Amino acid sequence: MKIVQPNARISDDEFIIGLSTIKSTKTYGDAKSFYQTVDNNLSNDTIMYDVYRTTNETPSAKQDLMWGMTVLYPVLVNNECNMTRGHFHQDQDRSEVYYGFDGEGLLLLMDKDGNTWAEQVFKGSIHLIDGQYGHRLINTTSDKPLKVIACWSKHAGYDYEYVEQNPFSYRVFLEKEKIVAKPNK
Repeated sequence: MKIVQPNARISDDEFIIGLSTIKSTKTYGDAKSFYQTVDNNLSNDTIMYDVYRTTNETPSAKQDLMWGMTVLYPVLVNNECNMTRGHFHQDQDRSEVYYGFDGEGLLLLMDKDGNTWAEQVFKGSIHLIDGQYGHRLINTTSDKPLKVIACWSKHAGYDYEYVEQNPFSYRVFLEKEKIVAKPNK
């Protein structure tokens, strides 16, 4: 029997690495539009989050699942907590699972009627995200990255445009070390 190495693993630095791993970085310059106001004290080169994902893109492959890790850094934008872009799935019959690997934050969820709620994310938390809900991660600390592992179908697709046209109805701020959710105006 032949024994081979896995196509990816979690490194000693707690990132996903391997032959099929792709890393993408979102800087403040890329993410300014996510936030309520522009923070002129932040450099456009400030790294807001990294996404590591692994999948088998071979056309003949039968694997449907992709794995990834989002590392959301503890950056505040005029006291607004750092967040991912957020998205709905193009195929709303495809769910996603998040696993809190390290740090603390929120998983912001929204239905197509604009109803918004959040689940606490922490080391060991597990989140089943129905494919019909928009979702976004938020780091609610000022001193530690939020690391979340995700598993989703490669056929789910991403609908970022819907969130841009119909933003989440709440924003999350860190004020005097307390999490404050405010209606998005």
